Amino acid sequence: MCGIVGYTGKESVTDQLLDALELLEYRGYDSAGLATLNGETGKVKLRKCAGRVKDLRKICRNDKKISTCGIGHTRWATHGGVSDENAHPHRSGDVLLVHNGIIENYEELKDHFMLHKDLKSQTDTEVVAAVLNRFYQGNPHEAICRTIKYLKGTFALVVMFSDQPDILYAIRNVSPIVAAYNGDGTMLASDVVALGAAAEKYMVVPEYMILELHKDEIKLFDLDGKQCEPEFMDIDWDTTRGGKGSYPFYMEKEIMEQPDALKATMESRIVEGKIDLTADAIPDEFLRDCNRICVIACGTAMHAGLVAKVLVQSKFNMHMNVEYASEFMYGNPVLDEKTLVLAISQSGETIDTLEALKYARRQGAKSVAIINVKGSSIARESDYVMYTAAGPEIAVASTKAYTTQLVALFLLVGRMAKVRGVFDEAAEKEYLENLVEAPAKMLEVLEQKNEIHKIAREMLDAKDAFMIGRGLDYSILLEGALKLKEVSYIHTEAYASGELKHGTIALITENTPVVATVTQTNLKDKELSNIREVQSRGASVVLFVKESFDLADAEYADVFALPAMADEFMVFPASVALQLLAYYVSMDKGLDVDKPRNLAKVVTVE
Repeated sequence: MCGIVGYTGKESVTDQLLDALELLEYRGYDSAGLATLNGETGKVKLRKCAGRVKDLRKICRNDKKISTCGIGHTRWATHGGVSDENAHPHRSGDVLLVHNGIIENYEELKDHFMLHKDLKSQTDTEVVAAVLNRFYQGNPHEAICRTIKYLKGTFALVVMFSDQPDILYAIRNVSPIVAAYNGDGTMLASDVVALGAAAEKYMVVPEYMILELHKDEIKLFDLDGKQCEPEFMDIDWDTTRGGKGSYPFYMEKEIMEQPDALKATMESRIVEGKIDLTADAIPDEFLRDCNRICVIACGTAMHAGLVAKVLVQSKFNMHMNVEYASEFMYGNPVLDEKTLVLAISQSGETIDTLEALKYARRQGAKSVAIINVKGSSIARESDYVMYTAAGPEIAVASTKAYTTQLVALFLLVGRMAKVRGVFDEAAEKEYLENLVEAPAKMLEVLEQKNEIHKIAREMLDAKDAFMIGRGLDYSILLEGALKLKEVSYIHTEAYASGELKHGTIALITENTPVVATVTQTNLKDKELSNIREVQSRGASVVLFVKESFDLADAEYADVFALPAMADEFMVFPASVALQLLAYYVSMDKGLDVDKPRNLAKVVTVE
């Protein structure tokens, strides 16, 4: 869950590392550090501190920036608290090392190699550096190969040896590393977004292969020393460093980018007015022959799966379950060759989802991944992949990644309906007409964002909030509650409103904020009845309602009319409205919207 960067080339390295680390802070921002090596003098400079990259930048402000090779790291603490000593890089003798992942047997390694007196931190990473230094006798490959034989767990290791000027070494197991030619040098990172504007192609470092980064060359070797040809892919994201533009936070920028991201995700998959998954190479028989579907995902991605579950069960009368990826293997799931597993992840590196997918495939299940990052671990592990077109998402709280996942799922379900005979041509046409209208309906909400901002101001002092709805409304609100929780720190829970009478309504007190969505025609009257139940207990109700619905002059604290669509597509305008609500509450409370406490965006440790 940490951010790693490395550069070697002709340019000064310090500012390049700092700029790249700022783009990777969503992966962890407890502490940051960098190490540079001057190839002419052999001098190593190590700078690190608890805090953000901006704090590290201050420390480096007066340094002579003449070195052209270095490594950097932004940390999400796992082993050892947040401190200067525990920040990366770690140095042991000739070895300087940064690490993403968890070394499960680091205590055993301390005992086996008698390292206790050599260590200054409480991290598993320094143990790896010390073991590597024990084995290093001038041959980096030999030392790396000998070290990794002892490691249990996940790791992305990037190493700089003080007597190997202008060369970086890397090796990984599960945790990602990508590399690219970048202007007058070469660069590596834990995420494509940090590779810089000059990079046009990138490679994903294969597991258990050694990467050598030279000033003008990228080399790849297997553990037997045989050189292999790297496989490069096009970077189709805008990786320029325009940053937040005119927006105060990335989260707002990314919320506003959603209409375009949805259009881009649909673009290649709608051909001559029909859903066409040819570009994804997903065969029709794959969708036609499955008899059950299982979604494995975490957090926001799982909430996208819950929306798909409502669609699938309503159209196909087919069993579909949505599982927390972290619990999937431990629940003895029933899987066979007729099971279609959907693995959903923004980064494609979510470790729980990756391990669950591997388990499902061992049981014979077929798989489709819905991913935002080309060449990621989950993409490579799946039978087929649908890439979303969200582009880089820097804010920790997911917005456009979620709604583009929804679009991909709607397209997949629509194609399934056609090949299974549920849709005739007229039904497919109507379904698509509604789907392609979603970006415009979201834009209508975005154009009224100031109205949602006014509603958000009424919630600033809340310690608890509740969200209630039924059917698809409930699925939407699970994601809305997560957004409000993670960026505003208001304890927020979403409930199926019909369950209120079975215990939950005891939590409703005078002026408790209750957010309700009412967008489903067949459930409207029941939902409005449930809202009256909480109002009678003193709740202050914020209502997001489909604009065509008649509220019969009922009184609510605040009402926002959502642009009308067919019921099952109301997830799109409703989702963006709830994202804006969470964003404005957090911003007006003076919080760091993009970097909520204790959270990292890409979860690569179990």
